[in-house]
Amino acid sequence: MTTPIVSKSLPKDQAAAVESILLVQTRVPEITSLHRALRDTGFEVVVASTVREALGLIVSDKFSALICNLHAPAPGDGFTLINAMRHAQPHAVTMILTDYPALKESLVALLPIADELVVTPVPLTEIIALLKDRLKTPRPKRLKVLQPVATILERNAKQTISDWLVRVNAVKDLVDQPLSDEGRTGHLPRLLQEVIKRLRTPRLDEGDAATSLAAISHGKVRREQGYTAAMLVTESRILQVCIFKMLRNNLGSLDWTMVLTDVMTIADEVDSQLAQTTASFSREKLKRKKRTAKPERDLLTAC
Repeated sequence: MTTPIVSKSLPKDQAAAVESILLVQTRVPEITSLHRALRDTGFEVVVASTVREALGLIVSDKFSALICNLHAPAPGDGFTLINAMRHAQPHAVTMILTDYPALKESLVALLPIADELVVTPVPLTEIIALLKDRLKTPRPKRLKVLQPVATILERNAKQTISDWLVRVNAVKDLVDQPLSDEGRTGHLPRLLQEVIKRLRTPRLDEGDAATSLAAISHGKVRREQGYTAAMLVTESRILQVCIFKMLRNNLGSLDWTMVLTDVMTIADEVDSQLAQTTASFSREKLKRKKRTAKPERDLLTAC
């Protein structure tokens, strides 16, 4: 592990008055312009180059502020660090840097988690001014109890199914099948429960999804109801849209530590369920063809 860089600009006898900043960046041991600007302003700067290293420092040392990039060292690492700092040192100022301008608007719901979301490039003087202002007059800390994706999905399962039904009822090919709401949505509670179960189990690699009895049953039922394979695909696509819309509507409550992994897990599980549904659907179709063909053969034999 790289030894953290500690930069002080004041004598040791004045060190107690220095604000300590944890700066997470990948360009270590090189002194970056932001590092230099913070140091020259009078801050003590401790630099970490990995999430593991930064988390260790958050637990062991005390900081006045954390500054990190949203996607450095890896995508989403900024959320992991902000969340950790919020729980370990709730009074520390937290600042996320990002070079994606559209992000600030889309992540406005997350600003209660991070004190500042700064779109770069921006003059270093502005970053320093924002930091000083936050340190001087910090916002009241209103910590939220953040929850994993599985818990939020479970709590909103009924609403997700309701949203799914509204979208399905707007697709002509699907509503042409005369079904009751229960007949159309009866498979969804079990499918969603399987998604939730997978999110709560030790991580499986992509493609290692378990057999879905709900998906297999769904394929058989939809075959009896007169669906086509294309209609099954449409239903599954709408389900993913509704799940991700629900997560978007609950951004402020999400524990971002595993959210990217969880989103990939959801996509893989729903795709696996679709594959098993269509396989079951095709087997049922083949069985029906064989049952239809047998009387015809018996008739020909009798003749």
